Amino acid sequence: MTTQSIKASRAAAMGERIKRATLETLWRAYTGENSGILIVVVLGTIVGFSLYLRDTDYLTADNMLSIVRQTTAITVMAVPTVFVIASRELDLSFAAVVPVSGFVAALLLESHNMIVAVAASIGIGVAVGLFNGLVTVWFKIPSFVVTLGSMGVLNGLSLRITDSQAVSVSNRTFLDIFGAGSIGPVPSLLIWAVVIVALGHFVLTQTATGRGLLATGANEKAARYSGIRVTRMKVGALVASGVGGSLAGLLYVGQFAAASYTLGGSDLLTVIAAVIIGGTALAGGKGSVIGALIGSLLIGTLNNGLVIIGLANPEQLMVRGVIIIAAVIFSARTVRNRRRPASLGGDPSVT
Repeated sequence: MTTQSIKASRAAAMGERIKRATLETLWRAYTGENSGILIVVVLGTIVGFSLYLRDTDYLTADNMLSIVRQTTAITVMAVPTVFVIASRELDLSFAAVVPVSGFVAALLLESHNMIVAVAASIGIGVAVGLFNGLVTVWFKIPSFVVTLGSMGVLNGLSLRITDSQAVSVSNRTFLDIFGAGSIGPVPSLLIWAVVIVALGHFVLTQTATGRGLLATGANEKAARYSGIRVTRMKVGALVASGVGGSLAGLLYVGQFAAASYTLGGSDLLTVIAAVIIGGTALAGGKGSVIGALIGSLLIGTLNNGLVIIGLANPEQLMVRGVIIIAAVIFSARTVRNRRRPASLGGDPSVT
């Protein structure tokens, strides 16, 4: 064999490896097994808006920091939502916890110290999550039905507490910790997002609780036979979701220096979209906290660009709806068919 033919053979082999690696990556992205592909989507979105909005302040550091601030509450709610969906449950009430917890904190800050106000606000989330979890597991009612009812109660309560009137907050320490403050050049909202994501990622990937949640969502009966306390996993996930709603309420009040019944009004779809886009399967058994963070930033980047373009809120809601549909289709592919194509070395007969 000549030197030229050897080089040609090596080139052909290299080309085949590149082709197979490319197909592998595309297939894993298609089936939802490669959440890392979302990084490319985020960058593509940023590049697209950057080209269209090159004569605006879209790419400035201040605007990028603004996107992080705007998505902090979404990220904080998305992390426990990963736990809930990964355990094969669905919480529709966490966004309705936001205004109630915000009102509780704002009202208590007028007559009590900050610790009491924050503890009471978080307690609202714990109580709602515990109620949702216990009713779901004791009466074996689908969680989306239970939490749908809770959402209605909480929405009514948020309107009733102050007769739809906003309550302002002037406690400087509270505002610094939960809103406009910073440690050096780092905004407090960014610190909250990093801490919650790091904690959620650690719990889901490095602890028995995280493994139990994923096992419960993948196969509840097998998880129970394996000694996993399935009931406790589901209740715990829903409690975490309630706490996420309460913390988001505190963060919103800290940002706006006021509590209002409109806080978190459109966050339900946004959070669920971020979680699904991030690689968490609606059928349970699979979740990614880092993916949820990326999904949150992606939607925040998209919303920010739409605002700069000049689209009104109705159009923004329509775009979010399209994202939800696309995300559900993306997730459904993972559940419906995990079969690998024969061109990638898989067995077409395996489903």
